[in-house]
Amino acid sequence: MKKLVLMFAISGLLMSCNKKIENTAGISTDTTSTIIDETENVIPKSDNLGQVAIYEGVLPCADCSGIKTVLKIYFGDGTMESHKFELSSTYQGKGPGNEFVQKGNYNTERGLEKDPDGTIYVLNYDKPEGEQLFYGYTAATPDKIFLLDNKRQIIKSKLNYSLTKK
Repeated sequence: MKKLVLMFAISGLLMSCNKKIENTAGISTDTTSTIIDETENVIPKSDNLGQVAIYEGVLPCADCSGIKTVLKIYFGDGTMESHKFELSSTYQGKGPGNEFVQKGNYNTERGLEKDPDGTIYVLNYDKPEGEQLFYGYTAATPDKIFLLDNKRQIIKSKLNYSLTKK
C-alpha cells in the first residue's frame, strides 16, 4: 500500500515538474527522467507480489506427529488476478520427500460462520472444487486463521486446526 501511495505522489511530481533544470555542473537535466531514475532505485522492477501475510502452525496428522504448515498470502496490487498464495506442508516424523509446496491463486469471501466481518480465503478458487482449500479468520481474531471444511466452516475438534500470523 505504501508503494502505491508513493507511486501516486511521484506521478503528481512528474506531471507538475516536467521542466529542464541545471545541475551543479552546469548541465541541463530533465527533472522527469531524474525522478524516474531515483524511483527505480527505491522501487526496483521485479515480480513483486506486494504485501504478504504469513501464517504458521502445526496441523494434526493421522499418521505422523503433525504437519508443519506455512501459508503465505500475497496481496499483490489489489486486483483479483494478482492474489497469490504459497502453502508449504512438512509432515513431521517422516522420511525424505515429506515436504509439499502448493502455489496458486486465491479469492476472498466476506463472512465466516456468524461473523459477517470475517474473511475466508478460497485457495485455488480457479480450479475444480475438489482442489480448493479454505482458510478463514474472524474479525475478533485476525491473527489466527483456521483451516475450514469444504462447507467453509471452522472444523470443530479438540485438535488444533489453526495457524498464527507471524
